[in-house]
This record gives sequence, structure tokens and C-alpha cells, in this order.
Amino acid sequence: MRCPRCGLMETRVLETRTAGEGRVIRRRRECPGCMNRFTTYERLEDRPVLWIVKKSGQREAFDREKLLKGLAKACEKLPVPLEQIEEAVSRIEETLRETGQGEVSSMAVGSLAMKELRDIHKVAYVRFASVYREFTDVSSFVEEISRLRDERNGHR
Repeated sequence: MRCPRCGLMETRVLETRTAGEGRVIRRRRECPGCMNRFTTYERLEDRPVLWIVKKSGQREAFDREKLLKGLAKACEKLPVPLEQIEEAVSRIEETLRETGQGEVSSMAVGSLAMKELRDIHKVAYVRFASVYREFTDVSSFVEEISRLRDERNGHR
């Protein structure tokens, strides 16, 4: 595996673990040249392409990294480990693929992402919801936070 910092081809594996309910192998690596440490993930790529249908009707291939970046952005500066976000992305992807459909709406992806973030961290959830639901004013935030409070207090 090539070092992302210095480009050296030979890096060594420090630790190997399974993640994503055994569907992913996570490896911590170190470059002997620059001593950079980084993580790689291995997963099986034998699945057919999953298409996401956007609000505009445009279709694009499901991009796991795009979803990961979106959830990571929502969790920025919060005590949420990257591994937890990775596992959430794996669950979302698995749920989408289990539908058996070749196309899924972006709304379905967003709903699954919000459900995962709600369980991970409430602030990350509100951040994501503000973009996903296109909050335009403070009252939208207040309503969403009130909904979270009501759920926490058992008033569904």
C-alpha cells in the first residue's frame, strides 16, 4: 500500500480488525520512510452499481465516500470516532442494497443518514437535518430540537 504522505510503496500493517459486522477489514498502517500512520479499509466489491435518483431526476452512482464525508462533516468537532461513522455508512449502504432495487431516491439515503446520526449524536443529527431539510430560519431549528426533546422525554 502506497503511503499517502510520501508515496513510498512499502508500508507495514500494525493492526488488523474486522469492522462493519465482519464485512470490512480495517488495517492500521505505518510508513517506514516518513513514519506516517494511516488507516485502510478493505471490502468486497462484487455488488452491482446502485443508482441514486436526485430531486431533479438526475441519476448518479452511489458514492460511499460522498456519504462518509457528509456524515463526517455533521460530526465535525464532536466526540464521534471515524470508525462509528464508517459503520453507520456500512449500515446505510447495506439497507439500500437490501431493497433489491437498482435505484433509490436521494430522500431515502438522507432519511437513513438522519436515522443513523440521531443515534450517534444529537448535534450531528441537527446539523445534518438543517442541510437535508433545508432549514431557512431559526424556527426550523427550534422545531427540530423540540421534537428531539419530546422523543427523549417519551412524547412521540
